[in-house]
Amino acid sequence: MLSKEQKEQASARHARGAYFTPEPVATFMAQWALEGQPARVLEPSCGDAQFLEAVHRELGERQGQVHLHGYELHAPTVAQAHDRLSSQGINAQINQANFFDIAGNADMDVVIGNPPYVRYQLHRGADRQRSRLAAKNAGVELNELASIWAAFVVHATSFLANGGRMALVLPAELMFVNYAGVVRAMLLERFATVHLAVFEERLFADAQEEVVLLLAEGYGQGPSDHFRLHQFRNAHDLAQLGSGTRHVPQRAADRWTGSLVGLEAQGILASATAQGQFATLNSWGETSLGAVTGNNKWFTLNADKVQELGLEETEVIRISPPGSRHLRGLELDSHGWEHLRDQGAATYLFRPAGAPSPAGEHLVASGELANVDQAYKCRVRSPWWRVPILSVPDLFMTYMNADTPRLTSNEAGVHHINSIHGVYLGADVRELGRELLPLASLNTLTMLGAEMVGRSYGGGILKVEPREADALPVPSIAMVQHYATPLRAIKSEVRALLVAGAKQEATEMVDEIVLEQMLSLDKAAVATIRAARTNMLERRAARSKAVKG
Repeated sequence: MLSKEQKEQASARHARGAYFTPEPVATFMAQWALEGQPARVLEPSCGDAQFLEAVHRELGERQGQVHLHGYELHAPTVAQAHDRLSSQGINAQINQANFFDIAGNADMDVVIGNPPYVRYQLHRGADRQRSRLAAKNAGVELNELASIWAAFVVHATSFLANGGRMALVLPAELMFVNYAGVVRAMLLERFATVHLAVFEERLFADAQEEVVLLLAEGYGQGPSDHFRLHQFRNAHDLAQLGSGTRHVPQRAADRWTGSLVGLEAQGILASATAQGQFATLNSWGETSLGAVTGNNKWFTLNADKVQELGLEETEVIRISPPGSRHLRGLELDSHGWEHLRDQGAATYLFRPAGAPSPAGEHLVASGELANVDQAYKCRVRSPWWRVPILSVPDLFMTYMNADTPRLTSNEAGVHHINSIHGVYLGADVRELGRELLPLASLNTLTMLGAEMVGRSYGGGILKVEPREADALPVPSIAMVQHYATPLRAIKSEVRALLVAGAKQEATEMVDEIVLEQMLSLDKAAVATIRAARTNMLERRAARSKAVKG
C-alpha cells in the first residue's frame, strides 16, 4: 500500500500528465529507435530520463558516441534525472524548460519518450495558447479541443533531421478523435513509414487511458498512403516489430480504428456498401442528441412526484426515462412506457409550455434555492426552466454501450433527453424504418461497424455520438424493402428472445436473413464477421482491466 506521501507524489505527477512507462516498453522503443544508427537522441518532457537511460543501455559498444538530450519542465524532476543518470555514469544534457518554448533545429536523429497527457479541460489559458502556437509554427493548426499530446507530437517533428525516427507513447485517441485528424494526416505526409503498436490490455495500471506506440521513420521522406498496424497482448509480448498489417485510409485524416478489424471482414463490409446492400444510417434519416436539461435529476420526475407536487398536465411532457437499459428490445411501446412509469421510473420532464402554475412556480423557486438555475445550460437560457426540446423521434439509439448500440422504435411517441439519441427517419421511409430497421440492424456486420465508427472509453464502454451514428453501417433501404417479408416472419420470435435476454440467439436469426440471404455470404464468411466483432468486443473488455506488471 502506498504511503500518504507516495500518493501525494503520484497525484502531483498525474496532474502534470506524467505517467511512468513500463520498462519492457521503454526498452523495446529504444531498440527500435537505435536501428537507425542515430548520433543525437532527444527525450522531450523527459521526467527522470527513463528513455535516455534505456537508450544508453541498448547502445552497447556505442555508449559515449551518441549525444543524449532532454527537456523537463518540473525542476525537482530535473534533479532526479541528473541523479539517475550520473549514478550510472551516463553523460546527458538535461535542461529545465517548457518544451513548447524551445525552437526545433531539425538536428535530432531520434525523438523518443512519453509525452504528458493532460485532458483539454485542464490544458487551458496560456499553456494552451503556447502549445497551439508551437504546433502552428510546425505547420499544423490544432483546434480548441486538442489535448496537449497532439501539440507535443507536431512540435517534436521540428527537432527531427531528415530521415529521423520518432518513438512515442501516445493516448489511443490518436486513432479516433476528430481533433487528431490533422495529426494523423501530418504523420502520413511527413514520414516514409508509420508503425502503430496496439495492445489488448492496458499498459498503465494507474491510468484509465488506453495507449499506443507510435513508431515513425524516415522523417521528411514521405508521403505515405498507409500505416502498419502491430498488435500485442501486453508489454511483455513486445519483441521484434515485424512487418505488421498494411492499412490504407481513404483520406489521410480518417480514423485508424478500422485497422483493428481484420482485412477480410473489412473487405466484406466494403463490398456490401459498394453494392448498395449496406448503407450508412444517415441514408435513412438524421440522428440528434436528446434534450439537454442542465440537471437531469431535477428536471426528470416520476409519476408519484408529479402528483405530489400538484403539477398540471401541461407542465410535464412524457419522456423515455434517463439511461438506456429499457431500450434493449425492438420497440418502446405505450404498454412498455406505462410499465416503466408504474415502476417509478422518471418518465416525465418538467417543461411548462407557458407560465407555470402555482405548483410549478413553487418547484421553480425550490430549484433556484438549490442553485439549479446556475448550471451552465440553465444559466444561458431564458427562462432557465424551459428546456429546448425537439420533436418526437421515430427511433431511439443508445449512446453509451457495454455491448453494442441498439435502435428501438419509439412506438410510445415520447420525447428523449441526452442519455440517448433520437433518429428522425425520412418521410418516404418512416413506416418501413420504424417497423423493420431496429430488427434488420441487429446483425453482426452492423455491430462490427459500430466498433469501427464508435469510440472506446474507460471501462470498456463504446460511445457513439450523433455524427458517428450517422456513419453506422446498416442494411440499405432497398435491401430492407426487398427482404421485408422474411424479416417480418422472424420479428415476433426475435422480440421474444430479446425479452428473455437471449440477444445472441436473436442476432443469429437476423444474421440468417441479413448476412446469408441479403449479402449471400457463406458460413465461412459469416464466421469471419462474427470472429472480427468478437475480437473487437474482447479488446474493449480487456482494456477495461488494470494490468499489474
